[in-house]
Amino acid sequence: MKGERYDVDEMTSRDMWRIFRIMSELVEGFDELSKIPPAVSIFGSKNSQPGDKEYELCRTIAAKLAERNFAVITGGGPGIMEAGNKGAFEAGGVSVGLGIDIPGEGKDNRYQTVPLNFHYFFVRKVMFVKYAVAFIMMPGGLGSLDELFEAATLMQTGKIKRFPLYLVGSDFWNPLLAWLSGPVLEKGFVKQQDLDLMTVIDDPDELVEAISWCQTEKCYDMDMGIKSRPVPPQSKAPSQPEEEPPDNLIK
Repeated sequence: MKGERYDVDEMTSRDMWRIFRIMSELVEGFDELSKIPPAVSIFGSKNSQPGDKEYELCRTIAAKLAERNFAVITGGGPGIMEAGNKGAFEAGGVSVGLGIDIPGEGKDNRYQTVPLNFHYFFVRKVMFVKYAVAFIMMPGGLGSLDELFEAATLMQTGKIKRFPLYLVGSDFWNPLLAWLSGPVLEKGFVKQQDLDLMTVIDDPDELVEAISWCQTEKCYDMDMGIKSRPVPPQSKAPSQPEEEPPDNLIK
């Protein structure tokens, strides 16, 4: 609308100061998140409410991840973000919230042990990726889809390793994958190996077990990533993840 101001429109004589702000956000994020255990980034709709199926499922997944000594990273807001932080917080785990000031988005949730706030989306995205050893996509809208394809693209192009990328909720995600494996694949716009980066799952125990296996076996260094996991999985007690997460971003 006429009269609205956008960040990109203001990048004129103030550009140098803006660069310093970007640097400060990067430095603060790197400093804080370098101290956390291996983490799993969870994405999903801000509009999900306590009691909703997706909300409670995400809360359960986050708690199970925290019990395996994984940190949980969300966007720090309401909905699925709150569910992820709440599950990790209640289980006594590291609960990271990467907040950002967006009009109408609602306040940050209170279930964070490591709260960080950002002004720039792209800096926030770096933090979601750099310290994660897996990505979980709960049902969501444009923001969730953006994060889904961002993670997939970074792996497709070799900018990060082949970390587990799970889409939770077959009813929600299967239509999207059917479209990708149908006309998009038939047109040659993607390859089957690109689609193999994404795995649809419903069971929270199977999900957490697979992520724990991957961290133990370093499946993200294998050609097939999480799909290198033996099926059926080996019947042994899962090992704890290592204390130090891998450096995800290529220098």
